[in-house]
Amino acid sequence: MTQRWKHRPEGSNWGDFGPDDELGRLNLLTPERVMRAKEEIVEGRTFCLSLPLDYPGGNVLNPRRTPPVLQPTTSPENGLARYNFPMRMEDPRYLDVGCDDRVLMTLQYSTQWDAFCHMGQLFDADGDGVEEIRYYNGWQGGTDIVGPVDYDQKTGKAIPREDVMGARRLGIEKFAEKGIVGRGVMVNLASHFGRERKIVTYDDFMRVLDTDKVVVEEGDMLCLYTGFADVIMEMNKKPDGPTLARSCPALDGRDPKLLQWITDSGIATLFADNYAVEQMPARPGEGDTYAALPLHNHCLFKIGVPLGEMWWFGELAPWLKANGRSRFFMTGQPLRLPGAVGSPGNAVAVV
Repeated sequence: MTQRWKHRPEGSNWGDFGPDDELGRLNLLTPERVMRAKEEIVEGRTFCLSLPLDYPGGNVLNPRRTPPVLQPTTSPENGLARYNFPMRMEDPRYLDVGCDDRVLMTLQYSTQWDAFCHMGQLFDADGDGVEEIRYYNGWQGGTDIVGPVDYDQKTGKAIPREDVMGARRLGIEKFAEKGIVGRGVMVNLASHFGRERKIVTYDDFMRVLDTDKVVVEEGDMLCLYTGFADVIMEMNKKPDGPTLARSCPALDGRDPKLLQWITDSGIATLFADNYAVEQMPARPGEGDTYAALPLHNHCLFKIGVPLGEMWWFGELAPWLKANGRSRFFMTGQPLRLPGAVGSPGNAVAVV
């Protein structure tokens, strides 16, 4: 193949898993580590780790993302709804009654996975002095990740395209095809910081790990319980924006020591039950230009750590705490939807 980049971002691991890699640190979920994870199954008890997909309700958290709309399919011959449908309407001999439905949904409305193509950066990867749209491992916007328009970087003008939209590389289906199974490790931030908004620094995070004796090893799937999804559930699909904005801990994405710990820890994935894992909006960065979401930039763009947001840990985390545990067996498949930049999360923990 032709090398896609001459320069990789500082602190990135582009190319370390191969020039065409699309899995990033999911490569660390090896068969040996899956076998290790099964040792955490002691009772055989299971926990669902996803919110109902119609939560949080409304579009307060993100005006672009709206609740799913569930509808029956309809018969093409007569337009009848295929729900509680007596099939004798097609043949008087039939006794069957059928239901068939479809859904119109925003893929990152509720419990969700971020694919690596969810967020990239303007970066001069080929050394020609011009920043171009790049994603993890150097895959390029407009070529490997194709939208309905191209944007002129100077004017912001949208230029329509006729290509079929979608991620030709780094799509969420790559994660699904890998099969996400391994050892989850829970960090219970809620038990230390309560329900007030707390921007968690590296030093804060290390104190929690030390106090709770949480050990994180290479290939673990790190889970952060902040209590944010609990608040969402309690609002019963009527979320209050100002209350949510001041509720529960979030990581300080501008803390370089915290980002370096994510690199050094070797975690394969990072999931949280809050809106964006990190504090959003982040405090201003240094220099004339910087990433708006620095933890997203570090994980998705630089080192290939998939992120998950608004996961449901409200039952698992208290159980782990009550039983003196932080580790569990975990499977967390996204949808195998080719070309998508994100997906609902459908995870299960087994303890």
